[in-house]
Amino acid sequence: MSPQRGPVLPYKVVAGVMPVRKKWLVASAKMAGSTFAPEEANLYDTFREVVDARPAFAAVVVGAPIGYRDHLTDPPRGADVAARALLGRRAMTIRRPPTRETIGRGQSVADDHLDAISATILPVILEVAGEMSGYRQRVVYEGSPELSFYFMNAETPLRWSKKREEGRRERRDLLEKKVPGIDRIIDAHVPGVKEQHLLDAAALLMTSRRVQTRAARRIPREPEWDSEGIRMEYVF
Repeated sequence: MSPQRGPVLPYKVVAGVMPVRKKWLVASAKMAGSTFAPEEANLYDTFREVVDARPAFAAVVVGAPIGYRDHLTDPPRGADVAARALLGRRAMTIRRPPTRETIGRGQSVADDHLDAISATILPVILEVAGEMSGYRQRVVYEGSPELSFYFMNAETPLRWSKKREEGRRERRDLLEKKVPGIDRIIDAHVPGVKEQHLLDAAALLMTSRRVQTRAARRIPREPEWDSEGIRMEYVF
């Protein structure tokens, strides 16, 4: 059994985490019984700071890929296929992750299978890959804000993109209906962080709450592991 990380607290802390400009936006909340108390969002410089935070997070849901195919010629991850099928008109938000071949070559690689957004955030994907292990997956899970919103919206894909005002309002309304005090996150003033980032992190926080209460769903239905023993799945 691993040693206790810090003092025993009367509550658990869970977090939704999004990469933002090579940093990490963390939306967290304290949980004790039926109490769920969101805290102000913060930026962390590295993913290691997130996983090594004190007090330790009991559950972390991150909007970055965990688990990878080895080569571009391999079939897509079952998690991505299943997520796109659920999200319908929002399926485009599920991007193909880099391969382990790409990850092994590092940040300087020019890999034409990555879309522009994935190529831009490759450095933070490399951070996650460097920290993950089968053991770490007891706490850290891969999520998608759109899957989190899909669940909150009675398992229906959202109508609007978060890049539009209508989309941000759609997401804000869902969060405000579900979580008293969520304004501490979605109205936070964090330098360099846009409203859509705060909404995404808050959505992942809701999934981390479900993970902690063992109510989260996982896709695909049949578990998949990559060549290094990392589960390839989404929770929502």
